[in-house]
Amino acid sequence: MTNSTESETTIVNFKFDHDFAKRFRKFSLIAGILLIIVGIIGAILPQVMSLVVSAFLGWLLLTGGVLTGYLAFLGRGRSMIAFLKPILLIITGAMFIFYPLAGLAAIALLLTIYLLLDAFGGFGLAYDLYPMRGWAWMAFNGLMSFILALVLFIGWPLSSPIMVGLFIGISLFFDGIALVSLGLLAGKAQT
Repeated sequence: MTNSTESETTIVNFKFDHDFAKRFRKFSLIAGILLIIVGIIGAILPQVMSLVVSAFLGWLLLTGGVLTGYLAFLGRGRSMIAFLKPILLIITGAMFIFYPLAGLAAIALLLTIYLLLDAFGGFGLAYDLYPMRGWAWMAFNGLMSFILALVLFIGWPLSSPIMVGLFIGISLFFDGIALVSLGLLAGKAQT
């Protein structure tokens, strides 16, 4: 009986954390504005964005392969199996770096999966936020990601060099809009 009374008291004595709202507002506005800028650049220069994404992924894979290989060496791997993953990561990363256009079809397919997951994440967050203000922006963001995933999948693989950069730019733009909107709403919640 005491536990239910304590939990009821906790719910009644809920205090709004103004410091958290202020930090959230600041960082969501900064991140949102940066995402909007990068998104616009990606939409204007889609081939450049595609090449940057391909090269960035290649360097990530190459770095991961080198680090994983180093750890396998430190662990005194007794068989070639210990070095299989690092070798595959290094080869795959090098292929993305030296042949970025060839990897764009694979990136386009992965981007389609990412956009679908982003859409479902946006819908889930909108559902969690409903009926609070701002839920519609998250739902709209999820809808945009879903539409982009469908269009990218329909044009795959022929349109990959342009679509990867364009869709990443558009997705980042709408992510930025959603973050700026939530940041502005957090500022209104402080008052």
